Order: sequence, then structure tokens, then C-alpha cells
Amino acid sequence: MPRILSKEILAPDVVRFWIESPHIARKRKPGQFVILRTAEGGERIPLTIADVDRARGAVSVIVQGVGKSTRQLNAMDAGDEVLDVAGPLGRPTDLHPGRRVCCVGGGIGAAVVYPIACGFKALHGRVVAIIGGRTKDLVILERELREVADRVVVTTDDGSHGTKGLVTDALQALLAEGEVFDEVVAVGPLPMMRAVVEVTRPLGLRTTVSLNPIMLDGTGMCGGCRVSVGGEQKYVCVDGPEFDGHQVDFEELSARLGAYREDEAASLLLYERERLAAGEPA
Repeated sequence: MPRILSKEILAPDVVRFWIESPHIARKRKPGQFVILRTAEGGERIPLTIADVDRARGAVSVIVQGVGKSTRQLNAMDAGDEVLDVAGPLGRPTDLHPGRRVCCVGGGIGAAVVYPIACGFKALHGRVVAIIGGRTKDLVILERELREVADRVVVTTDDGSHGTKGLVTDALQALLAEGEVFDEVVAVGPLPMMRAVVEVTRPLGLRTTVSLNPIMLDGTGMCGGCRVSVGGEQKYVCVDGPEFDGHQVDFEELSARLGAYREDEAASLLLYERERLAAGEPA
């Protein structure tokens, strides 16, 4: 079984793992993801491959502990083994040489835009990154993005780090000051991606979003990750995860994401009670 090589806490409830997976490390391209299970009968968790170390045969994933399964994963430590890691899955990012790209990452979305930024930079593009969080402690991968991007803008809702405001405010400011982009890549909470799309739509500026809906098998068979793009049904696991943001039906996607919210909350509550009963921190 794949072994966790290292664990690093990046922010409250946000953990970076390096996991053994030589086959995936060899084949992964920017934009692709894995599906991971911690134990038999456990939920299949889709996670973007944030980085690879081919020398060690390892992949990096960044996990935000939101529900039961992600909190179970974040409770694991270096040396522990996960049941399985399937991948690389999904279509790679459509990279083109010499493009001027703005990579916008809201919260944990920075983990997705980081490998995309690396991919464009490797092809001699100009990369500007905008990352944001509610507060300073929730901004992740700033150092890593500064190492690869030509320019990095940080925003926080409360002004505790970088510029006070939203990532969309920063994007509008860059455009107003004359920055020219061939493409914007936006990844983060659904409302944030939708807001970025509405900034770029009037400009006709190509905008790519990376989606992470409910997903089970990762092969297009279950249909759980259906999304409407340009009036057509697409499957995020095989047709995505990246799509033209101007074509995505965000209203429908938002409704689908909330379909199991009550069940997820009940599962998390039971998990926390079990941990407390066992004398473990919730």
C-alpha cells in the first residue's frame, strides 16, 4: 500500500502530504488528479496532484479537512499507509508556449493553480498569480508561487496580509493598470470562480476553471460528476477537470454540490463523537 512519506501543516485544517506513487509521479501532467482511499469501504477522495518528486517516486497532495473523510486523512502521519491511490486522472491542462497567464487561487485553490503556473512557466510564459484567503493564516503556497511566477499578488478579506479585499478585486486592479493576459485560470470556492468569470466575460478573456464536484469512480461510469458546459453534459473526471468558465452552468453545479450536505454533516458529527469517546481530539 502507498506510504505517506511526509506531512506538513500549511494552515489550520490544511495539510500537505507526500505519498509514495512512482507510477503516478512518472506520468502526471499539470492539471491532473488522483483518487485516494484511506481504508476499505472509505470514501474515494479526489485530490489535485500539487507536485511530483520523480526521484523519490512521490506525489504531493494538499488536503483541507472539511468532512469526515478528509479529516480522517489529515489525522494520518508520516509512515502510515493509505489503502490506494488511483491516477493520474483527468485531462491535463491545455498548455501553450509563451502565453501570458493569470492564475487565481482562492484558499485551497492555490494548490491547484500552483502546478498549472509551473506548467506555463516551463514553456516560457509570463505568469502572474493572485492568491487569497479570509485571513493571513489561510493563505497557502505563497513562497512556492513566488519562486515560479513573475508576479504574485496576495489578498486577504481582513487585510491581515497583502492587500485587503477579494481575489477578484486584485484581478480587476491588474487589468485596470494595463496587465494583458491571454488566459485567466481560476480555482477555488464555486462563488469565487463564478465571480472571476463575471469579471472576464465582458472582456472576452479566455477563462479556465477547475471543478471538483461529487466524484466516485473517476472513469465516467457513475455520472456523479456531471456538469453542464455550453449546454452539453460533461463528466468532470474524464472531460475535465478544467473547462471554459464562460460556458459552465454554475447554478446547476451549485445545486448538485449541495445534494448531500445534510448527510455529510451527519457523518462528520458522528465521526467527531466517536473520536471524543475514544479520547482523541475531534
